[in-house]
Amino acid sequence: MCRPVYLRIKKRIMKAPIANLLNAFILIAAGLYGYFGITGTDGNHSLTALIPAAFGVIFLLMHKGLVNQNKIIAHVIVVLTLMLLIMCFIRFNTIADWDAKKYIFLACIISNLIALVAFIASFIAARKARRQNPVNNA
Repeated sequence: MCRPVYLRIKKRIMKAPIANLLNAFILIAAGLYGYFGITGTDGNHSLTALIPAAFGVIFLLMHKGLVNQNKIIAHVIVVLTLMLLIMCFIRFNTIADWDAKKYIFLACIISNLIALVAFIASFIAARKARRQNPVNNA
């Protein structure tokens, strides 16, 4: 008998620490490319292009706490990821032409969405584990 689709999909969800690393590296690469690879209309580099790179560095610094299952750090990373997702989505919608800037924001949006899905899945799994084993709740 074939297993339901949701069981097959559930096994393929990325773990939160790996999703965090992937998101951090993509954000750092996108920010550095946006700063060094793209010049503004006045010929200068835009400092705001480094915002995703700064978030990526913050995510890398918080990675050890995420691996150690620190709930506060995990929730801070989720809030920052959601904030960056909203910022990138707003900026993505304001760019009319499909140029390098728009593709950079699209990459940031996709990586942030993958990370958010992984975080939410890990939160759900942790809650299920606490419900199944109420003795170890501390």
